[in-house]
Amino acid sequence: MSSLILFVFLLCISDSESLKTLKNLAVERGGSLSIPCFYDKQYKSNLKYWCKGDYWSSCEIVASTNTRGRTSVTDHPTQNMFTVELNSLQDSDSGYYWCAVEIGGIETPDDGNYLYLTVSADPAVSVTNSRVSGQEGGSVSVQCLYSAKYQNKQKQWCRFKDWSCFTVGKTDTSQNSAVLVIDNGKGSVSVEMKGLQKSDAGWYWFSAGDVGVTVHLTVTERPSTVITTLNSQETQESVNTPEETTCSGTEKPKESVQFCLTHN
Repeated sequence: MSSLILFVFLLCISDSESLKTLKNLAVERGGSLSIPCFYDKQYKSNLKYWCKGDYWSSCEIVASTNTRGRTSVTDHPTQNMFTVELNSLQDSDSGYYWCAVEIGGIETPDDGNYLYLTVSADPAVSVTNSRVSGQEGGSVSVQCLYSAKYQNKQKQWCRFKDWSCFTVGKTDTSQNSAVLVIDNGKGSVSVEMKGLQKSDAGWYWFSAGDVGVTVHLTVTERPSTVITTLNSQETQESVNTPEETTCSGTEKPKESVQFCLTHN
């Protein structure tokens, strides 16, 4: 009987190749979480939505494109992705959710991909700041935390753009910026990215074992340095032209008064 239930459950789960996101996320009770959902360019103009339920065929829509509230969905068609913002999360918000795209046809059902969200007082993983920024050519640090039961699990820092991951140690990315991941062994991992480039901006995630948390990185342009110089000819004339002093005076008994004029 249990095998039959599992078989039916797997049939009802859509694991779309046209939509991608993380499969297992954690967040602290009362906290917020941003979830990026990536889609194929064929879905640029379609309505995007977020729904909750164990089964794709019966999930209930929580929010759709450009809705606002405790849950909001924002489409970013130039990036082929939409983000779901979840706020003031409680334990009851735990469960299966779906990043979904409306297709609008009877013979072509909507497309969706699932993830599982766990809300608790002591989440498996978390970050001290889910949105960080750094200057082009500079560096940025992210402090990641994990619970005691994940002490011996593999820790990774991953990039959504190409789904590449960096483990403990030093690795050069394709953009030539260096990523250093250090497990302090006491429930925290430090991630440092050096030599930032504009192409490094975007969504990342930290994971311990199979549980992750998302982070967004913004890379700002390096400020230009403007140096103002004097006209070289004027500068040279100022240096080479000596001052001339002409003095005239009148004499009085036992007293001399002198007036001086200075000419360039």
